[in-house]
Amino acid sequence: DEIAGQGALMDPRIERLEAVIRARKGADPASSYVAALFSKGTAKIAQKVGEEATETIIAALREGPEKLTSEAADLLFHLAILLADAGLSLDHILQELERREGTSGIDEKASRKG
Repeated sequence: DEIAGQGALMDPRIERLEAVIRARKGADPASSYVAALFSKGTAKIAQKVGEEATETIIAALREGPEKLTSEAADLLFHLAILLADAGLSLDHILQELERREGTSGIDEKASRKG
């Protein structure tokens, strides 16, 4: 199933990643890490995103750029899986960032409190 929101300006590497994730969503969990995550449900996928975010933070604080790059890639990969699980894509995130462009972070955060 095609995920709505795929934009013409998406990086082809991101498009390939999301295509692989979509293709593996219904695969045999014994043959695909992605399929296994999908089979465990949203809570497990979200837990993996949290773990990868923590590892990214640790790499940023205690390790060099190479380890930070690796952990950030893991975080982005798992975030893409979580988004696909919700029927979203990274393009949705880019569209939201574009919508916020020109708005100060302080004003944007204040607008969410109401």
